[in-house]
Amino acid sequence: MNKCSLAVDIGASSGRLIAGYLEGNQLKLEEVYRFENKLIKHNNHYCWDIKSLFQEIKDGIHQCLEKGLQPESIGIDTWAVDFVLLDEFDQLLTDAIAYRDSRTDGMMEEVFEIISKERLYLETGIQFQKFNTIYQLYSIKKSNPEILNKTKSFLMIPDYFNFLLTGKKANEYTNATSTQLVNAFTKKWDKDLLDQLGINKEMFQEIKPPKTELGTLREELVAEFGFDMKVLLPATHDTGSAVVSVPEEDDTIYISSGTWSLIGVENSFPICITKALDYNFTNEGGLDYRYRFLKNIMGLWMIQEVKRNYDDQYSFAELVDLANQSTGFWSKVNVDHDRFLLPDNMIEEIQKYCEETEQQIPTTPGEVAKCVFDSLAVSYQTAINQIEEIYEKEFKKINVIGGGCQNEMLNQLIADTTNKEVLAGPVEATAIGNIVSQLMTLGELTDISEARKMIKHSFEIKQFVNK
Repeated sequence: MNKCSLAVDIGASSGRLIAGYLEGNQLKLEEVYRFENKLIKHNNHYCWDIKSLFQEIKDGIHQCLEKGLQPESIGIDTWAVDFVLLDEFDQLLTDAIAYRDSRTDGMMEEVFEIISKERLYLETGIQFQKFNTIYQLYSIKKSNPEILNKTKSFLMIPDYFNFLLTGKKANEYTNATSTQLVNAFTKKWDKDLLDQLGINKEMFQEIKPPKTELGTLREELVAEFGFDMKVLLPATHDTGSAVVSVPEEDDTIYISSGTWSLIGVENSFPICITKALDYNFTNEGGLDYRYRFLKNIMGLWMIQEVKRNYDDQYSFAELVDLANQSTGFWSKVNVDHDRFLLPDNMIEEIQKYCEETEQQIPTTPGEVAKCVFDSLAVSYQTAINQIEEIYEKEFKKINVIGGGCQNEMLNQLIADTTNKEVLAGPVEATAIGNIVSQLMTLGELTDISEARKMIKHSFEIKQFVNK
């Protein structure tokens, strides 16, 4: 049996379990199990099927022994902001309603009537997005206050899975910061904000940082799997884990490229200044209490939806090829417009936007794909300009990590648009960050600097420069 640490990495469209272990001075990965994740419609809301997802996690753990792997530890990361509420018997009071659901429409503006936008930003440093946890909770308070009155435990999605594994409750720091309810300076739940909103602050758990050992498996799970292992906290916010994998520490802007594009820099303190508020940057928590000063930009979700709207006739690689062939098409859209969050048909929404802005309307798959890629590159350029303005310095490199770094057309577009060196990789950034956090907790790696040097020498990093 090969001893390993197991990363459970669940994104908005798929999940996987990846085993990692050290071999000399290199990190080796082995994919154990992969599964689909998608929104379901239940009780008139878009929800995550968390019962099914936890079963997939267990199915993946079962696969380990069949593959000759013996996990010593496991860590879970997922997307941010979404949560479940438990009653006094630890039973679910609500579905795990997804951030793309419309229940938060208008909630942000109502919260601003109670707490000013400026104060919210000064205290939490978090980017304003209508689906943030604070607005989800406020929508429940307005429509179903009896649910909050019955709630004894607030757990974010990875917190809940960790509870199902161990029986222990905690709110992990990096994911907790995405709620817009954690004070950026004290790193604790902001009880004054909760009191002003009339939200029961007793339901929140103690905030635990990454590299915390939460516990071991419940007895019934040990019996089911035939082995025990430590349940460790990585950065449970998937972007928090992904940024751990950025090989370049100095003078580098990162883009974590997946369903969303997270573009920013790593910082040792929160930047809650007026200009950062105006540009809507966030200060999310990171490993070792570093801050991820970044902007959340609509990412490859748009091309994922385009692919689906074409009934999956084209692979992502084919859409890239077709986009490359559409050399005479230059229309662009504002990728961060709410209309692209969950449209009935992404292709039609892109076409309508182009028509409304008096641009050429994309009609072929290649033109639609090129419109998405060009628009993303322009959005990245704008965010980079804003970062450099706030920092009053020029950054020389951009490190694209995550699944999107395999899109060589987009990487080249970024290099051409920004006139900066683009380094693409590692691909499995989130799982790698999850695993190295576990290895640090287990004492097999000393710190993040050692981890990043190892990552740089363990995985292929491609270079793109302005042509």
